[in-house]
Formats: sequence, structure tokens, C-alpha cells
Amino acid sequence: MSSPPMIDGAFARWLASRAGQALLDLRTEMGFADTGALKSAGDKVSHDLIRTELAKWRPGDAVLSEEDEGSRLAWAAEVNTAAVPRLTADRVWIIDPLDGTREFSEEGRSDWAVHVALWARDAPSPHGLVAGAVGLPAQQRVLGTDYPPAYPPMTVEAATAGERKIRLAASRSRPPVFLTDLAEDVGAHLVPMGSAGAKIAAVVTGEVDAYIHAGGQYEWDSAAPVAVATATGLHASRIDGSELKYNEADPRLPDLLVCRKDLATRLLAALQRHSG
Repeated sequence: MSSPPMIDGAFARWLASRAGQALLDLRTEMGFADTGALKSAGDKVSHDLIRTELAKWRPGDAVLSEEDEGSRLAWAAEVNTAAVPRLTADRVWIIDPLDGTREFSEEGRSDWAVHVALWARDAPSPHGLVAGAVGLPAQQRVLGTDYPPAYPPMTVEAATAGERKIRLAASRSRPPVFLTDLAEDVGAHLVPMGSAGAKIAAVVTGEVDAYIHAGGQYEWDSAAPVAVATATGLHASRIDGSELKYNEADPRLPDLLVCRKDLATRLLAALQRHSG
């Protein structure tokens, strides 16, 4: 096998592609009779592959993966940072080896993803993400910061003029309790989808106009999709409008809004009315 590209954005795309192909192969090999076993095997296969390649090609970088032991712990400021190298590292890869295990384990579903993002201490943006890729293996595509998609071709005038409603991606199993009222308030249509990565990818490609989440997530759930979304020119923030921040001592990042910039003010105002 030839060496991967050295530019971080292209490397993230390469890594997400390789992990995605491994997951497709695993689906074919195991089938869908034992969904629990398929979920567990998918998490492990993708995590091990990504970890191995990062150790080989980016040995000096730290890693935060959903599948790492202790990844969900919130570290106190006085913790021994030698035990948590990412807190003092200049570069940290934030990965979700398999975003949407439920969808991955269901035959015919394509709304699951692989997330690979790079945070850098000297990044110019508040979120600190300098590269990222969202692999959508069952859709045969990867969205990356190296070649971000064109800005979604829809005008807010078309939505507000009644030509069609704003489309809000929503969790098919755990939508925020206030989302139905918010959708009615802004004249939106809820579009149920699987993983967070698949939902944000749908905003990036223009299949939907926004994604709102407020029910508990971690940094790896959104880092790669947010990196791609902001590279595309979309708005991404907490639901109170504050900045998203990554590689924090507490990896919990429970809520976010990703949408077209021309909808951000309207949706943030609606969130203020409904999310309290």
C-alpha cells in the first residue's frame, strides 16, 4: 500500500475512507442477524484501524476517540496532564470510528458515518478544528475540509416566501422535546435521520437546511462534521449562540446548531424562545 497524503485534510479523508471500507466489508462478512455483535465489531474494527494508522503516520499527535478507555471522563484542572496527553498537546485527532451504530447494524440504512477531525492549539478559529472528514461509506462519499462542498444552493427567500418549508434534520429516535414546537414556530419540516454525522452532512450538501441537537453529545459526535460545515461556509454554534470548543478537559458538548448562515439569527431566536 502506498503512503497516505501528508496534508492533514487529505489525510483525514484518506483515513475516513479506509475505515469506511473496512466497515462495509464487515457488514458483508457478518450480515445483520446478530445486530449486537455487528455493532461491537464495527466499533472495534474502525477504531483499531484509525488508531493504528495515526500511530504510524502521525505518531507525535494525541488522540481522543469515543472508543478509548476513559474518553467520557471530565478531567479536573489539577489533573496530572501526563495521564491525559491531549490536554497539553499541540495537535489532537478527535475521532468517532462509527457514528450511528444502530443505523450501521440495520440492513439497507446508509445514515451512519466515520468522523476524523484534527484540533490544533494554534488554529485561527475559536473551535480549533483545522482539518476534518466525514465518511459516509454506505453512500459512497466522503465530505472533507480539503475539498469542501459548495455552499448549499437554496435561498432563505424561497423558504420564507412559502415555496417550501425550512427542513430541519432531527433524530429519528431522540429528538429534543422542544423541537416540534420550534419547527411550528419557524415554519419548518422535520426530517428524521440517523447519526449526527449524517445529519450535519445533509446540511452541508443542502439536503436539509439545519440541524439542532440538545440532548447530550460528546466532542467526537460533532468535531469532524463541524470542521467540514464551517469550511463550507455554514453557521455552527451552541444553541445559545456561543462558540463550539474542542479538546476541552470535559469532552461533553451537549448541544449544537448547524445551519445556513442566513437562517442562523432566526433559528437562534427561536431556540431562545423554546429551549429554556
